[in-house]
Amino acid sequence: MNSTDIQQFYARHMQLLDGGAAEAWAGTFTADAVFAAPSMTEPVRGRDGIAAGARAAVEGRAAAGEVHRHWVTMTTARSTGAGIEAVSYVQILATPQGGAPRVHLSCVMRDRLVRRDGELLVAERHITRDDRPAG
Repeated sequence: MNSTDIQQFYARHMQLLDGGAAEAWAGTFTADAVFAAPSMTEPVRGRDGIAAGARAAVEGRAAAGEVHRHWVTMTTARSTGAGIEAVSYVQILATPQGGAPRVHLSCVMRDRLVRRDGELLVAERHITRDDRPAG
């Protein structure tokens, strides 16, 4: 496990999302990945569902006239028998066209990363929001 590889993975991963490349961003998940967030009634399972959610988010930001930047910080990582367990703080900055940036959300992102063909991929992601109770 190389911490630089993990940092570079997250930089590329979030730049794809923030840049509107929903399909490419979804490609950084395994085909059978699980994505769970408080805004979802059920976890999304599979790359196709993750891509659909990303496309909807990109469209929503465009309709709102906002640019979002996901800032991944304070990442810890440890190897497990099932891959790499990574825990990060994530702040989402939202900037409306012609306006000032604001912190949109503050979250904790818990990922299980795996290597496939030498590349890191997200196999599982669980998001908790700082403004909502855990559970």
